[in-house]
Amino acid sequence: MESRIERLCVERGLKMTGQRRVIARVLSETDDHPDVEELYRRALQRDSRISIATVYRTVRLFEEKGILERRDFGGSRARYEPTEPGKHHHLIDVDAGRVVEFENADLECLIETIAARLGFDLVSYRLELFGRKHAETARETARETAREAAREAARRKTDPADADAVPPPP
Repeated sequence: MESRIERLCVERGLKMTGQRRVIARVLSETDDHPDVEELYRRALQRDSRISIATVYRTVRLFEEKGILERRDFGGSRARYEPTEPGKHHHLIDVDAGRVVEFENADLECLIETIAARLGFDLVSYRLELFGRKHAETARETARETAREAAREAARRKTDPADADAVPPPP
C-alpha cells in the first residue's frame, strides 16, 4: 500500500525509485522529527544499499516539492517532518530534545487577531516554544515509567501467551 508521502511524490511528478520509496515510507511512519542522519539509519535497516548521499538528495528534493518541511529546533542539525494540512505548533524540551506537537484554536485566534490589529492579513506563521519540564513533572514521569515497567513485568508473569518469554531478572 502506498504511503501518504509516496502519493504526494507521484502527484508532484517525482519518479519513485525503490530507494525514494523506502525513504518516503520511513518518513510516513515516523512520529518524531528525524534529522537526515536518523532518517538514514532507519532507511538503512530496510535497504542496505541506501547511501547517506541518497538520503540527503531525497530530503532536499522532497523539501523543494513541498512534501517535507525543514525545522530548526536548536542544536546543530535540521530536522524534518511531512508537510501536513492544518496548523500545529511545537514545544521543544531543551533538555531531552523531544518535540511535542500541539494544536490550540484559542492561540490561533489570538495570533490572527494580533495580525489584524496591526493591519496585516496573516499569510502564514510558525510557533515553536522551547522549555524544560518542571522538576515535579519530570519526577512524576519517571515514577509513571517505573509503574508501567512493573505492570508489564507482572503481566508477563501471568499472561499464558507469554509463557515462552524470558522473565525479568530478580
